[in-house]
Amino acid sequence: MEAKDFFTERQQKTARFAKALGHPVRVYIVQMLSQNACCYSGDLSEELPIAKSTLSQHLKALKNAGLIQGTIEPPKIRYCLNEENWEMAQKLLKELMKM
Repeated sequence: MEAKDFFTERQQKTARFAKALGHPVRVYIVQMLSQNACCYSGDLSEELPIAKSTLSQHLKALKNAGLIQGTIEPPKIRYCLNEENWEMAQKLLKELMKM
């Protein structure tokens, strides 16, 4: 049996979401998006004291975890929370904290 087959889907999702939220920049991005409908990567790069390439890596981690989604609107990318996955992440993390 492989390790990935040992853990439930809920455990794997919880870990994926928690890992994506494991950096203060990513927590900030999610908080910002939860307060605003959407924002552009350029707005974030002006607000955060990090390089654009570093911001891009953080956005990619959140996107790969399914917590945010990006829409290309040349020359910018508009980011929003993936509402369905964000609600799932909140539920799974609350369940974890109750243990």
